[in-house]
Amino acid sequence: MRRAFSLLLGTVCLVAVVLLPGSVPRIQPDRPSLPDPTRPRELPGEAAALNVVAQNPGKDLKPERLAEGLNPPTNRWFSGLVFGPEPLPVYPLPLSFQLTATGFNFGLPEVQSTEKTLFGGHRPEVSVTVPGITGWQVVAYDTATVVVEARGADGPVGRVTLAQGSPQVTFTASSAVTLETSSLPEHFGMVPESGSGATQIAEGQSVTWVAIPDGASKAEVLGQVHPVTGSALSWQVDDEKTFTTITWQTADGAPTLVATMPHQTESDTDQDCRLGTFKSVYGELKACLRSSVTWGAPKLPAPATYDLGKLDEAGRANLITHLETDVQHLPAYPADTYFAGKALARDAQLLQLAKTLGRDDLAATVRNRLVPEMRTWTNPAGCATPGAARCFFYDQNNHGVVGLVATFGSDEFNDHHFHYGYFLYAAALVAMDDPNLVSEMAPVMTLLSSDIARPVASDRFPALRVYDAYASHSWASGTSPFADANNQESTSEAVAAWVGLRLWGEVSGDQAMADQGTWMQSNEANAALAYWLNFNKSDPLYAPLEYSYLPLNFGGKRDFATWFSPDPEAGLAIQVLPVTPASTYLGRDPDRVATNIDNALTADTFSRTYGDILLAYSALAGEEARAKALTLVDEVPSDDGFTRSLLLAWLYSLKA
Repeated sequence: MRRAFSLLLGTVCLVAVVLLPGSVPRIQPDRPSLPDPTRPRELPGEAAALNVVAQNPGKDLKPERLAEGLNPPTNRWFSGLVFGPEPLPVYPLPLSFQLTATGFNFGLPEVQSTEKTLFGGHRPEVSVTVPGITGWQVVAYDTATVVVEARGADGPVGRVTLAQGSPQVTFTASSAVTLETSSLPEHFGMVPESGSGATQIAEGQSVTWVAIPDGASKAEVLGQVHPVTGSALSWQVDDEKTFTTITWQTADGAPTLVATMPHQTESDTDQDCRLGTFKSVYGELKACLRSSVTWGAPKLPAPATYDLGKLDEAGRANLITHLETDVQHLPAYPADTYFAGKALARDAQLLQLAKTLGRDDLAATVRNRLVPEMRTWTNPAGCATPGAARCFFYDQNNHGVVGLVATFGSDEFNDHHFHYGYFLYAAALVAMDDPNLVSEMAPVMTLLSSDIARPVASDRFPALRVYDAYASHSWASGTSPFADANNQESTSEAVAAWVGLRLWGEVSGDQAMADQGTWMQSNEANAALAYWLNFNKSDPLYAPLEYSYLPLNFGGKRDFATWFSPDPEAGLAIQVLPVTPASTYLGRDPDRVATNIDNALTADTFSRTYGDILLAYSALAGEEARAKALTLVDEVPSDDGFTRSLLLAWLYSLKA
């Protein structure tokens, strides 16, 4: 059965466009305005949780260019427009764009490939001067679109509209203004056609610049320019696939030029995309004349426990022996949200494994340390207690939930989905063991899910904070202080976050949340394989690369690097951990698994940091690799979110 979610059903949709004759087109800001009965803003339990959770101002993220009343747009492809002392380039593919003190500039990035990096940085091919401006503000944003307003001494001068997937940049005048446009390259056009130099625009009128795709007729493209005014998102889940639809809305309702990414055009759609192509660091983008684009991804399972049905007696005895050792030597719980989350999720897996093996005594030992720790973390008023550390509070200034002890910049909204996914996952597995704990943990779990994945915006949370529907994956940086725009490294932790969201939705009886988690999990995993782990090496874009995987992807660059280690094994391990029963998607291409392992193991051994993670991944290459991995379990170190018994359970569960 397919479950559909759209504006009418009130799940995932961010759209409202009003265009009156002579007015400035604007998208609905990511905030509530007039009541809209088709967009329910109240989620089960959220208001009650906000009433009891501790609240603090939070860290000043310096949203210098954000209009009053908007949710701070952390973790977005355009966050660099908002935060920090100066606006940074952003990449609404196929374009790059940057605000300046006198106007703005944009272009088509020049894509270059080297042994370790795909470069597609900002290329200011077209510069536009807007006279009399004193600054810029982001005044609205939705699924794929952002509007930036030029301000002058006497008020608004005009607005620039950008959209992911659109080769167009539109300026709409708030008052009569004369723009100065630099000489246009041959692969750019302007509507109305006035070329470079001065262009007078009356109040409410617009000018649109458009990049011409390779292989397209310039005259034909210029005849198809329809300025984008907003965007909408809907999605569906059926028995085998999930589907995503983005609609680009235009002032006249006509289809517009849209550039589709490789993961969108490889799916089973019937899109007419014959208008040429654009180059990008993510591969060739196909130019289409569309009002919307729909693409699919394989629907993934999310088992909470390992299937050990094929485990023989010798294997069972071996697994129990390792489980006994692991349970006896569990370390103390950390106090920060990342390492604590990993530890809680690890122990929750051990709890379920002990139950699966019928060892209620070991399950009780794990439960007796795990449940009190979960109760501490899920006390909504915990941060109001003097001396508290293991707690969350609502950040009033930045409209989200923050752990009191910050790590990896979590107080700047870095990596929230990585951290909170572990908590959601742990809570789900604990609640499967004791359903009576659901109501006790629900307030904080509700707020964590709202922080990273609220389906629609409210005045307390943005919609889908970290998730980019067009790119089909998340962004990890809160404020994105990079010239290459936002980035993501640990795709596997992003996938695990949506598994946690899905499982928590299931155990708490929130089917809408569970289905949303399924959609996000499936799309995030599909993108992780398409752009991090299993990209098409026959594409000339990748020919110079020395490696078969790319650990760190930005909006304008893809790099064989990590934030924490230069070692090849680290770059692969961060795409694999945490290993859970839902990690089998990593083995979609067994041959590529073997290739990636060969690239990572420069010393041809698993006896190294992340050895257990890489050993688990290597077993996806086939039965021979799995059998070899079983012989090496006792020789590898254990990641703090993993144990040898969990590694064994994973390897046993893969038996053909």
